[in-house]
Amino acid sequence: MFRWYREIGPAERRTFWACLGGWSLDALDVQMFSLAIPALIAGFGLSRSDAGLIGAVTLIAAAFGGWIGGFLSDRLGRVRALQITIVWFAVSTFLAAFAQSFAQLLALKLLQGLGFGAEWAAGAVLMAEAIRPEHRGKALGAVQGGWAIGWGAAVLLSTAAFSCLDQDLAWRVLFACGLAPALFILYLRRFVPEPARPRAAARAPASPFAIFSSGMRRATVIGALLGLGAHGGFHALFMWLPTYLSTERGASVLGTGLYLAVIIATFGLGCLVAGGLGDRLGRRRTVALFAAGCMALVVLYLLVPVDGTVLLLLGAPLGFCAAGIPASLAALFSELFPSGLRGTGMGFCYNAGRLASAALPLGVGLLSEVCGLGPAIGLSALAAYGLVLVAVALLPEARRDGVPFPHTPR
Repeated sequence: MFRWYREIGPAERRTFWACLGGWSLDALDVQMFSLAIPALIAGFGLSRSDAGLIGAVTLIAAAFGGWIGGFLSDRLGRVRALQITIVWFAVSTFLAAFAQSFAQLLALKLLQGLGFGAEWAAGAVLMAEAIRPEHRGKALGAVQGGWAIGWGAAVLLSTAAFSCLDQDLAWRVLFACGLAPALFILYLRRFVPEPARPRAAARAPASPFAIFSSGMRRATVIGALLGLGAHGGFHALFMWLPTYLSTERGASVLGTGLYLAVIIATFGLGCLVAGGLGDRLGRRRTVALFAAGCMALVVLYLLVPVDGTVLLLLGAPLGFCAAGIPASLAALFSELFPSGLRGTGMGFCYNAGRLASAALPLGVGLLSEVCGLGPAIGLSALAAYGLVLVAVALLPEARRDGVPFPHTPR
C-alpha cells in the first residue's frame, strides 16, 4: 500500500508531509465544532437550528474561500497561498474561544470557514503538481487521510477537556488549541519548494470566472454538483453524529468517543484504499463504488433500529465508505483543468459543493424537530449521495495523460 512512497524523491516527500500536516491540522480545527455543539447549545441557549446555522455559515464561507484560495494559488504560487490560508483559519479558530455571544461566534466561524476552504484548495493543487502522475491518486488519498488524524486528535482533546473541565470552559480550551497550525508555517517556509510549471502553463487566469469558458464549463458545472453531493453527505452525517449519539442513543462522553474512534480509524483506511483504487480503476468508478456503499450503510446505521453493539460494528464500514469520495475528488478534479486554471478549478468544484450543502446542517436541525434527529440525518445523507452517483455518471473520466502535468524528476 505504501510502496509508492519509497519510489518518490525527497522534494515530493517533503511536500507530501507538508500537505498531510496542513490538512490534519485543518481537520482538528473544524471537527472541534461538531464535538462542542452540545456545550454550545447549553452555554448560549441555542436551538438545534441555531447550531445548524453556525455550521451552514461556516460551509458557505468555505465555499467562497476555496474558490478564492484556488485563484490565489494560481496567482501567487501554491506554497505562498498555503501559508496565508493556514494562518487565517488558525487565528480565526483561536479567536472563537473568546466569543461572548451567538453573534460573535457566528462571525468568527464565518472567518474560519474562509480559511478552511482556501487551505484545501492551495494544498491539494500543490500536492497534485508535486507528485508524479502514476502515484497521484495514492498520494492525494493519503493526504485526505490526514482528516482522520486531525479528527481523531479533536476527539481525544474533546474527551479530555469535557472529562476534566466544566463544559463552558472546555469548548473554549478546544478552540484555543486551534492556534497550533500557525506554527506549521515554519516548516513550509523552509522545506517545501514551489512546484515547477512551464511558463505557458504558469500564466494565472485574469479572473476566477475563467473556468466558465466554453472549453471548461461542462467540467466545472458537473464537478460542482459532484462536490455538492460529496460535502452534503459528509456534513449531514458527521456534523450531527456526536449529538445524535449523545442525545438520541444516550452515549456518554467516553461512549461517544468510542463510536467515533471506530469511524475515524476506518475513515483513514478508506482514504488510503480509495487512493489506490483510483489509480487502478479510474476516478469515476471509485467514487461511484463508495457512494453506493454510503447509501446502503446510512440506511442501516440511521434508519433501521439496531442496538448499540450493532451500531458500533456498523461504524467501521460507514467510516470506510464515507472516506472514499472525498479521498478521490482531489485527483479527479486536478486532472480536469490545465495548469494555469488548476487551482481555480479545483478550488471551485470541491468547495462550491459546500455552498449548497451548507443548507443541509441547517436542514437537518429543522427536520429533526419534525421526524427526529436520526431520520433527519439519514434522509439528508441519502439525497446527497444519490446526487454523487448522478454527477459521476455525467462527468467524463479524468485523463491522467490527457491533461499534461509538469513533472521534474526528483
